[in-house]
Amino acid sequence: MSPLEALIHDQIARDGPLSVADYMTICLWHPTHGYYATRDPLGATGDFITAPEISQMYGELLGLWLLAVWQDQGAPDPFILCELGAGRGTLLRDALRATRQVPEFHLAMRLHLVEGSAVLRAAQEDAAAPMIPVFHHEVADLPDGPLFLIANEFFDALPVRQFQRGRQGWHERRIGVVDGALAWGLGPETPMPALADRLDDTVPGQIVEQSRAGEAVMAEIGARIADHGGAALIVDYGDWISRGDTLQAVRQHAFADPLADPGLADLTAHVAFAPLGEAAHPARALPLTQQGTVLERLGITARAQALAHHMDGPALADHVAAHRRLTHPDAMGHLFKMLAVVPPDAPTPPGFNDQDPLP
Repeated sequence: MSPLEALIHDQIARDGPLSVADYMTICLWHPTHGYYATRDPLGATGDFITAPEISQMYGELLGLWLLAVWQDQGAPDPFILCELGAGRGTLLRDALRATRQVPEFHLAMRLHLVEGSAVLRAAQEDAAAPMIPVFHHEVADLPDGPLFLIANEFFDALPVRQFQRGRQGWHERRIGVVDGALAWGLGPETPMPALADRLDDTVPGQIVEQSRAGEAVMAEIGARIADHGGAALIVDYGDWISRGDTLQAVRQHAFADPLADPGLADLTAHVAFAPLGEAAHPARALPLTQQGTVLERLGITARAQALAHHMDGPALADHVAAHRRLTHPDAMGHLFKMLAVVPPDAPTPPGFNDQDPLP
């Protein structure tokens, strides 16, 4: 038994079964044994790969999106550029390179990053050079001012609680110990006012997930954008509403048992975007849009064709595969969604359309 698993067993023996949210928090963020406290999880030698690691085009286009929105809002000077959970800083590096064509943007920029991992902070600092980022643990710690923010695969790692529909109420899914091993269980059936509206679109036995942490982060972002201007681009896998058990563990690029080897695998859950859009009020959330659609509207195919002119052989094949992976409906193009948030009276940002059908 690993040291972290022993700690979890001890906590359950002392306090009773854990909620899924508490379990995720311990596994990911325990200061000594937590997943993000002990490793760089990205890339071929890690456990998973994200869109910025697949192709430079991704970070370039998102950087140019930030630049366009900044210009649409009158080019405020100074402004805060922030990325939440920037990984190795690959997206940040590509975005900064793509926007250097407008020096006024960089001169007005104040770079702030929200990151809890000391390992990843060091990588992000290298990627941002020669800029020197200011690091924070929470969005609430950011200074006031126009906020232009990207969160790529950040919300999926925030803890969720899981509730299983009963006959008239909800059972919270919990994690306890059975015969010396971590095991799933259910709390008693209770009314849940926050989930009263979900009784109409679920049946007994179905699971709904709730991320209060995600909603709190989005409320902070939305309030800042409404008060000071700016924009947020939230990119993640998920859907408009939560339905089903989406908790997953990934280790060495393969799915694993979420209760096996706590602290040694990444734990995530699909993002429910409707609560995030609601939490962003009084800022305006644009209709949720598939990643492939937004990237195509931002010109990824033209950028891919321009880069392809300088490639051949295996490099060209990898480039074509990366473009497909980011945009194709059978790959990340439909699984990943984008939610844009702007001030109530701001222009509609590039890549989005107020007339897109609601999810």
